[in-house]
Amino acid sequence: MNREYIKDILEKVKKNTLQVEEALEKLKDLPFESLGFARVDHHRTLRRGFPEVIFCEGKTPSQIKAIAQKLWEKNNLLLATRASQRVYRTIKEVIAEAVYYPEARIVVAGETKPVIDRKKFILVISAGTGDIPVAEEAKVTCRVMGNRVETLYDVGIAGVHRLVEEKDLLVSANVLVVVAGMEGALPGLVGALVEKPVIAVPTSVGYGASFGGIAALLGMLNSCSPGIAVVNIDNGFGAGYLASLINQMNLDQL
Repeated sequence: MNREYIKDILEKVKKNTLQVEEALEKLKDLPFESLGFARVDHHRTLRRGFPEVIFCEGKTPSQIKAIAQKLWEKNNLLLATRASQRVYRTIKEVIAEAVYYPEARIVVAGETKPVIDRKKFILVISAGTGDIPVAEEAKVTCRVMGNRVETLYDVGIAGVHRLVEEKDLLVSANVLVVVAGMEGALPGLVGALVEKPVIAVPTSVGYGASFGGIAALLGMLNSCSPGIAVVNIDNGFGAGYLASLINQMNLDQL
């Protein structure tokens, strides 16, 4: 339920092409709609500028299907994260426009937000190939939210020359999302090379003593490079969302 949807209802009431009772019926689920097992936040777009996103893990296919259908009725954009092929097929039953990004495990339906300023871009970096799925989650999120996104994969510190060779790309980015497992050292190195915000994403990639990403998380939290923010383990969506907010600051003043 975005601004355009509500504005259209109000305009129709003003022009007497829609009765007040009909308008109330259309607005009855604002700000949320209870499904018993979930309270769908139809007010999210008005408050945050982006609709509620479905986190699919832990939900049954029937629950996801019901939530997706209700969100789709009030929005022209749907985003579902941590989605399996089975979840995608379930959403596809009620939303024909749904598209699946298997590496990112994201389902998208509808119109993504337009890119307002193509000069400002987000650079998503992965330390290793094993970190790419989390990096892809961040990339797809950024693109759906209306950003130009570039990627730089497999440039971890074990071969630091691979990163240094891309210095021009690093310094040109407006925001950088750096995804790394193992000891999680790459964001600190990137932060030492650029003057833009760096969002660090620890992944669960690594051998036993990485403790499922805890070692990378602690390493990033203790980085001596200033200007680094850290999200939770494997949280590519959270990093992408934050990167988008930063990248689009003050765009309304252009």
